[in-house]
Amino acid sequence: MEKHTHKDCIQALKPVQDTLDVINGKWKLQIIISLNAGNKRFTEIERSIPKLTSKVLAKELKELEQNNLVERVVKDTYPVSIEYLPTEHTKTLFPVVESLKHWGENHRKHIFGAPTEVEKNE
Repeated sequence: MEKHTHKDCIQALKPVQDTLDVINGKWKLQIIISLNAGNKRFTEIERSIPKLTSKVLAKELKELEQNNLVERVVKDTYPVSIEYLPTEHTKTLFPVVESLKHWGENHRKHIFGAPTEVEKNE
């Protein structure tokens, strides 16, 4: 097996760190999952994620928008309505999220054994 240099490690780790910098935190992936589930309005997103406060959601949506993962659409209605939509770029994250979901399910089984009935119905 070939030994890798420090430079090789840095080159491999840098893109992973860039990814984590963009989706880091307790809420960003949950917000992306909520958007993917069809929640578009601020209140819909907020209600779909337990314990997420309005202040934190506003901050996270702004950061996701800055990273081209969320598009904020202002509708010219009365009153004005705002929707948040996943961008085409966001859709490239969906396979990653699905892989994380499967890894988490397998990890839970590895650590705790077979899932309980409650976990099966979650």
